[in-house]
Amino acid sequence: MSALARWCLRHRRIVILFWIAAFIVGGATAGTTTKRLTFDFSLPGQPGYETAKRVLAIYHTDGQNAPIILVLSADSGKVGDQQAADTFAAVKRDVPNVRVIGKAETADNIFVTADGKAQFAYAFFPKQTSFTATTISDVKKALANDTPAGFTGRVTGLDELATNGADNGGPGVLVETLLAGVGGLAVLAFVFASLLALVPLLVAAVAITSTFLILLGLTFFADVSFLVQFLVSLIGLGVAIDYSLLIVTRWREERDHGRDNHDAVVAAMETAGHAVLFSGLTVAIGLVALVVIPVPFLRSVGYGGMLIPLVSVAVTTTLLPALLGGVGPRVDWPRIRHESTASRFWTRWAALLVRRRWIGAGVGAAILVALIIPFFGIQIGTAQSGSLAKTGPAYEALRLLEDNGVPKGVLTPAEILVESPVTGAVVQRVRAVNGVATAMAPSGPAANRNGTSLIVAVPDRETAGGSSTDPIRNIRSAVHHVPGVIGVTGIGALQLDYIHGVYGVFPLALGLIVLVTYVLLVRAFRSLLLPLKAVLFNLISLGATFGAMVLFWQHGYGSKEIYNIEATGSITFWLPLMVFAFLFGLSMDYEVFILSRIREEYDARGDTDAAVIEGVGRTGRLVTSAALILFLSFLSLSSGPQTDIKLFATALGFGILLDATVVRMLLVPAMVSLFGDWNWYLPDWTAKLLRVERSHPHTASVIPEPRSRKSSEVPSSR
Repeated sequence: MSALARWCLRHRRIVILFWIAAFIVGGATAGTTTKRLTFDFSLPGQPGYETAKRVLAIYHTDGQNAPIILVLSADSGKVGDQQAADTFAAVKRDVPNVRVIGKAETADNIFVTADGKAQFAYAFFPKQTSFTATTISDVKKALANDTPAGFTGRVTGLDELATNGADNGGPGVLVETLLAGVGGLAVLAFVFASLLALVPLLVAAVAITSTFLILLGLTFFADVSFLVQFLVSLIGLGVAIDYSLLIVTRWREERDHGRDNHDAVVAAMETAGHAVLFSGLTVAIGLVALVVIPVPFLRSVGYGGMLIPLVSVAVTTTLLPALLGGVGPRVDWPRIRHESTASRFWTRWAALLVRRRWIGAGVGAAILVALIIPFFGIQIGTAQSGSLAKTGPAYEALRLLEDNGVPKGVLTPAEILVESPVTGAVVQRVRAVNGVATAMAPSGPAANRNGTSLIVAVPDRETAGGSSTDPIRNIRSAVHHVPGVIGVTGIGALQLDYIHGVYGVFPLALGLIVLVTYVLLVRAFRSLLLPLKAVLFNLISLGATFGAMVLFWQHGYGSKEIYNIEATGSITFWLPLMVFAFLFGLSMDYEVFILSRIREEYDARGDTDAAVIEGVGRTGRLVTSAALILFLSFLSLSSGPQTDIKLFATALGFGILLDATVVRMLLVPAMVSLFGDWNWYLPDWTAKLLRVERSHPHTASVIPEPRSRKSSEVPSSR
């Protein structure tokens, strides 16, 4: 880090010009990058996905998604079968790439409400490849145009309810990033109280656009999910600012201790830069959980997500020293806040924890245990329709159907692809399955092509996870060995595939991540016990975050009050793994920041308690400010209309705050004080294997002198 800092200082113009070029090119090509991102949610080898792929090839519609539901209601009187058939046929004519199936194709009365005042039909649509796909909006326009006088046409379904009928994705990634940036600037202004607050934002802007540039290259070699653009912009903003905050704060501290600007930059890179490097690696390692999962969608998020910390580290450890070495002292104006001494508040807090270490550890553990308990009741699935829109045409159409005897399972039908000769026998078998309201074999080319037929099975309740997917399991069991049955697909089958294909291999991925992270942290802290504590607390903190997700979203304690969303009843099947992958590394950042400084102070003082007090005093404000910046990024992300994105963003935001407060500022200082000399032991053979200095607890007779702060001296690299 010392050599890198000196090189960047000697070649400031080259470094700055390089990153300016990356910023300009990355910004200019960002639009092209986002257009190349994919909407692929494939699950190769899983039965539901393989069946959906056959359906897509034959019928050109996506079998994994819940269909659009067209609802025609009479303003007075009843809806006649011919009126409904003509209206839905007109929609099919106007939007020829959808398959419309209703009573006219099936003769099944499930499509008619009990009072006869409304009828509905399914519109199965093609695979969506971008946010700008217009199929759903085209269907809505066609139904509005084709609805005869005296009738009302509305569209409902899970997608419509999730977006409350909106045809856009919310404020958009640019607006969300700008909102998060404004919040981050406010925090930085408080931390630095000078124009220096603008420097981390500049570094973050370069990191984000540079990541998009590399992402563009990656899209030529692999499919990358559209979700990555949100993660790069918002998580990249928070991570790059956090890393810059750490280095800039240490640079100011070294200058306040009398170093000239050049030496202050080098010293900051040797200490804070060293911590940033290891922090970035731990974030990247956490995303290995997604890379090793055999699901292209999650794997691409893992690859794209790993670019975020790695590029942020590269920009922070090169561009930032160049900027500080040049204009740093001039923009550090007015110098209202100084770093010559540790924060009085955090120093007193750390001293209190050292004196009351057992109480601090007990309180922190009690909070985490209380939050972990709800985690054992987690239900994996999708958000229930009751947690989605509460107003608007989609909600009104669904209420009209439900209030008049239509089972809620119409939202999540299953499709069984069969060879045409066995259609009748399979329909009878499926109708007898427990939990199935009806099964039907539609007539016409919408469900009969190339010697195959599609049977539509409607469960008696929507398949939103947990036991509600039992009807799909029962259907699969009932038709598994029946000759001529190709497979079962639908949103319920997709959930079962994810649970089997993703969570079946997750323990292996978790073990790999924990092992690699532990070895990396052993090298960073030169200790066996500190990394073990860090990894265990990280896992416990994640469990507590999942427990909070269950309370807030699954059970609805707070979601209604804050987001006006009812209890979801389950956690979307892909979210827990995504939350784990990102939060494992992001929360470990703060562990590295704090323990790196405590380790440094112990090496200088030889006293564990004194090292804890000084280390927390120096990093307390830094860690809480960094966590607040990331929290604001996730709060901005939660402004989108989709419930799933809100759940993902709030889980990351809560996890960051929980980790930065209860874990890092309560449990960590108390536990390090409790462990005493055991914190600093590293066997000689391990140190030799990892190529780091040996580490043994200091004895009273060999306590080293505190490091000199003379401007002419620079601490040697550790």
